[in-house]
Amino acid sequence: MLSLFERKKNKQKIDTSVPISEAQYVVLDTELTGLDEKKDSIVSIGAVRMTGGRIELGNTFYRLVSPRTELKASSVIIHEITPSEVAAKPGIDTVLAEFTEFCGDAILAGHFISIDLSFLNREMKRISGKDIPNPAIDTFTIYEWLRKRNKSRDCFATPFAGYRLYDIVKCFEVPVNGAHNALMDAFITAQLLQRFLPLLIEAGAEDIGDLIKIGIPFKGGDHFNLSGEFSNF
Repeated sequence: MLSLFERKKNKQKIDTSVPISEAQYVVLDTELTGLDEKKDSIVSIGAVRMTGGRIELGNTFYRLVSPRTELKASSVIIHEITPSEVAAKPGIDTVLAEFTEFCGDAILAGHFISIDLSFLNREMKRISGKDIPNPAIDTFTIYEWLRKRNKSRDCFATPFAGYRLYDIVKCFEVPVNGAHNALMDAFITAQLLQRFLPLLIEAGAEDIGDLIKIGIPFKGGDHFNLSGEFSNF
């Protein structure tokens, strides 16, 4: 396993000139024992691959993880993963090796992905001393960037309180069905990104270099990525 991480220990060099309609994406979500990065841990990882706007339904990743910290009742209510379901599952070291293999050189995407990355990178650093090398984009900051340029369109006219994923996707006619789990949320987020890509192209974003600037993962307290001001646009 460590050899895999060693192969990924340096930041990936990507061709930023690849059109966003042709780029490789892995849209991901995690379920956690809680949101405290120091005290909580990962319970499951779900992801789906995309090539441009095409979601590869046959190319998904879903693993339950035996968490390194105790599952709390408050989190079980949300993701419905019980202690008995994960007791015999592999630990995060094994699952993270499989997940990074699945991701390859793709761009990572998620809604408020900085939360997922904070937990994933904590484990990566523990194992290999380095963060996950893939560039990452946030559908929340992409939504905000598009909203500032499409205020006359219905789904951008009024910002959503809290910017919850399920509220935004309903406006874009993304169906929300089935149980709440990491793979389902990754698939829902992938459909949202699918809706955003043609709007980004229409607004002048051409390649993944542009997309990475627009989709900078949002972190609480950061405002630079909500200003809608990027030098190339």
